[in-house]
Amino acid sequence: MALSAQQIPRWFNSAKLRSLINAAQLTKCFTRPGRTLLHGFSAQPQISSDNCFLQWGFKTYKTSSLWNSSQSTSSSSQENNSTQSSLLPSMNEQSQKTQKIPSFDSELFLEELDELPPLSPMQPISEEEAIQIIADPPLPPASFTLRDYVDHSETLQKLVLLGVDLSKIEKHTEAANLLLRLDFEKDIKQMLLFLKDVGIEDNQLGAFLTKNHAIFSEDLENLKIRVAYLLSKNFSKADVAQMVRKAPFLLNFSVERLDNRLGFFQKELELSVKKTRDLVVRLPRLLTGSLEPVKENMKVYRLELGFKHNEIQHMITRIPKMLTANKRKLTETFDFVHNVMSIPHHIIVKFPQVFNTRLFKIKERHLFLTYLGRAQYDPAKPNYISLDKLVSIPDEIFCEEIAKASVQDFDKFLKTL
Repeated sequence: MALSAQQIPRWFNSAKLRSLINAAQLTKCFTRPGRTLLHGFSAQPQISSDNCFLQWGFKTYKTSSLWNSSQSTSSSSQENNSTQSSLLPSMNEQSQKTQKIPSFDSELFLEELDELPPLSPMQPISEEEAIQIIADPPLPPASFTLRDYVDHSETLQKLVLLGVDLSKIEKHTEAANLLLRLDFEKDIKQMLLFLKDVGIEDNQLGAFLTKNHAIFSEDLENLKIRVAYLLSKNFSKADVAQMVRKAPFLLNFSVERLDNRLGFFQKELELSVKKTRDLVVRLPRLLTGSLEPVKENMKVYRLELGFKHNEIQHMITRIPKMLTANKRKLTETFDFVHNVMSIPHHIIVKFPQVFNTRLFKIKERHLFLTYLGRAQYDPAKPNYISLDKLVSIPDEIFCEEIAKASVQDFDKFLKTL
């Protein structure tokens, strides 16, 4: 019966393997004088004995019709050999005349077995073999959360132990896919050692990597070059550590970008090198954020609020956040302090923290002092109240030392507003 096209490759592999084993068995029984078996295949049919059988070797197998024709050829050949069997010597005589097969023939058989192609994945196996197969649980084909991959990924497991919040990273598809491709030993371990050397503590690594997961896509050598640049600009190692902690994306920017930013603030604000360095150490996001708010606020201070250049310099070196503060908040705070409380520019310059205070807090305390008749902000007059004390001290001290009233009175007054 002809084999189907799907069965031919599977049959050929098994037939070839049987041929090799049988040929090896034949060499132990007998060989023809002056002939050896090559690569486990015989050139002609061998005569069988009690422990040996007729075996025909095949070089190729193409179609089932060739197999059928080979079967008929084998039958006729077997008949001819049977008629001539009387002319052949006995097996004992033949074995005596035959030379011993070299030992390398058996090695060739083993090599040929090693070179056999692997079994097809469609090859049927027994139940016992199937039970012995140990397979890892399959990865989910697609997921919207990294939680489904944690059990399969050593990298994700160790990041979780470090305190990384995967729920925040998975909101960024590219970052989540990157983490799934990374190997902890090859791609992450050296990065962690670098960050610790920069000054990020063990208990800070989780929060840092949660915010700046993009650092894994940066080249480690480039990161080291950027740290070396900051150190060359006389930033201390403690300064660099503080800057990286406050602005996690700092090291993601090139040396050219960092250099341009430092040059901008030194030129635009006309600051000395030391004051520029102190400014960015206190507010390192000046090096990473957009320059548009900075430029806009500089115009607001000069054109809308009427401060002089040296006054702006003094305020921003005291309160660097004034460079990135919301424009509307700046104008509303200045309007209330200058126009309602009647505090002039030169006093505001001395206490710039007023721009870093919530406006409703300034209003509540000013209105309460006005109600008590104690709203006096002129330093040349008695009972002077400075802006610093007005906005910086807690309610208990404000009521006791400034308003000369109880906290309950202050709370009752606020309910009337």
